[in-house]
Amino acid sequence: MQSGIVRSIFAAILATSAAAAAAAEALQSTTVEYRDVDTTYSTEAVVEAVRQSTISAQVMGRIVELRIDVGDYVKAGQVVARIDEREAAQVLASSEAQVAQARANLQNARLNLERARRLLEDKFVSQAAVDRAEADYKAAEAQLKAAEAGAGQASVSKGYTVVVAPFSGVVSARQVELGEMAAPGKPLFTTFDPADMRVIAEIPQSRVAEIKTFNKAAVEVPSLNKWIQVKSMTVVPTADPRTHSTLVRLYLAGDETSVYPGVYARAHFAVGRAKKLVIPAQSVIRRSEVTGVFVLNEKGGTSLRQIRLGEPAAEGLVEVLAGLQAGERIALEPVKAGMANPPRKASGS
Repeated sequence: MQSGIVRSIFAAILATSAAAAAAAEALQSTTVEYRDVDTTYSTEAVVEAVRQSTISAQVMGRIVELRIDVGDYVKAGQVVARIDEREAAQVLASSEAQVAQARANLQNARLNLERARRLLEDKFVSQAAVDRAEADYKAAEAQLKAAEAGAGQASVSKGYTVVVAPFSGVVSARQVELGEMAAPGKPLFTTFDPADMRVIAEIPQSRVAEIKTFNKAAVEVPSLNKWIQVKSMTVVPTADPRTHSTLVRLYLAGDETSVYPGVYARAHFAVGRAKKLVIPAQSVIRRSEVTGVFVLNEKGGTSLRQIRLGEPAAEGLVEVLAGLQAGERIALEPVKAGMANPPRKASGS
């Protein structure tokens, strides 16, 4: 009986080892190696939207409808709010009545002018009477144009009671509540376009020349553990006289829906080239004060090894100062590696 128990325990150990080995083999891994990478200058930055606008009211009135809220996605031209249009409708009706009156006056002035011209031919009126009739006709014509312009303005103002989105984007703030009074210039919503984002960083004036020379950078978002490629970079040609720094705008490539205005980021500017021992930043795991990676051994298992990191490199790589050697293989998915073979203790560097 004891031998049967021993065989069962031994079989369970073998099965567990085989499962761990199979899980380790399924892990994505990479080889630690020296690469020619960019040396970088890193600084703090913040994300902002290239296209961000505040939708404001253009007429006076009470807000009777709000169709969007914070976090909603709106399309260009979509109705986002409505303002009470009754006052604007009355103004438009009054303007249209003035147009009708001006047309009637113009018609009457035209008939008077024609009558005066016929009477002049028969020598029943003087030339002065005809001149007065022509002046009255021109005045009536001008009054009609003024009335039509006023009606057009009233029509446009009535259209402002329907508030629409100027471009497609996400609502980041709502400054009004239903039933509040709107006034020209009063903010209603703030929207931004997530498809067009950039990062703003401040750099010392002493770094401007070398940053312009290489004209290459990458953006790191620590809160998301993510690196984002930069499609273009603009160095603003002004400097802050107090901090002696210059603003740099880094335009992000692609539709980065995971970041939004105000997010903390780090900008890494290329300032040279060097050969360094590097690993992908995604392979690094941090537990309390320990920074490490899961190293694959010859038997297919993994072990957590403590390492010391240097500066971030381009393309999502980070420099290794101690703890690894070129040729070793490490797991690209540290969480999955830890679940496949939970380490008892991190080995030192």
